[in-house]
Amino acid sequence: MHAAPITKPQAARPKRGTVNPQPLHVAQIAEALLVMRNVSALTGLSPSSVYRRLARHDFPPPVRLGNRCTRWRAGDVTAWLAAQAEA
Repeated sequence: MHAAPITKPQAARPKRGTVNPQPLHVAQIAEALLVMRNVSALTGLSPSSVYRRLARHDFPPPVRLGNRCTRWRAGDVTAWLAAQAEA
């Protein structure tokens, strides 16, 4: 019986957009443009919940930077969070 050769494990290829993830503390800058991952982390909402609220006009609209590039102003998201806390 032959032993299997020992091979070096292959590094997993990072997902698109995860090479340099946006740090969460960037949300402290009102003019910063947040990626969906950070919007979800700040609000506690899943991406699909954010888009459902957008459809109902119950969430700040995003900034479109291209066909496949959507960002949210940090100040808009934090203001929305403050309004939710007051309601």
